[in-house]
Amino acid sequence: MTDALLANASPAADIREIVAGLGYPSHWHWCWENYKPTIIELSRRRGLRRHLEIGAGRDPLFQPMEAAALGLDITLNDISARELALAPSGYGKMECDITSPRASDILGRGKYDLAYCRMVMEHVPDVPAMWRNVADVLAPGGVALSFFPTLYALPYALNRLMPERMSRFILESLFPERKPEGGDPKFPAYYDHCFSSESRIMPMLRQAGFSDAVVLPFWGYAYFWKIPGLKQLDAAFNRFAERRDWRAVSSFAYVIATR
Repeated sequence: MTDALLANASPAADIREIVAGLGYPSHWHWCWENYKPTIIELSRRRGLRRHLEIGAGRDPLFQPMEAAALGLDITLNDISARELALAPSGYGKMECDITSPRASDILGRGKYDLAYCRMVMEHVPDVPAMWRNVADVLAPGGVALSFFPTLYALPYALNRLMPERMSRFILESLFPERKPEGGDPKFPAYYDHCFSSESRIMPMLRQAGFSDAVVLPFWGYAYFWKIPGLKQLDAAFNRFAERRDWRAVSSFAYVIATR
């Protein structure tokens, strides 16, 4: 589909065509490898230049020189001043809780064309409030993309049910980089509205002010790769669930919503 035809397509059809052009399969490797390419293609094809990265903290998606080369004006948001301080200079930085009643005023109503976050939504205790604020800060025709782990995949269901101290100990034992002093520290997770089923996501998005959305599910993860036997059994189950489109046990999702 050409850019001229995209201008006349519905937003959801447009987004599905863009993702299909990147070779979307529902295997989990794709969602990690193509998160940035998806943002770049959405920006290029729909002319989305003013970006808000939510929960960007120490690890923003684009480096300043990269953003400049792509013609992107990026603002970083995080609830933690410490995490924002660890990010490189060269961006606008806005400290606030994305669920706060004041968030849309702090960040700027209608100020952005594209808002996105990765591995943030599971840490938000009030996801409907987050989506309402995201809708408020987007300009008409703006797009939001959230990339998150989904219930009821086994690792996340266990993380949700376990006391935080126990889940932290297990995760940090298997993956030392998830310790507080590591490069990818663990934060408490709530998994509010972390689903890949359209029937569970769309009512909330429409109430928040979005006109349409594309939900892309993915299956698989690496959490059990250090446990022989369980690794193979779990991988086989995920392949089975993927073939049958069992959304209740997907592992990750992209939700791409249009204002």
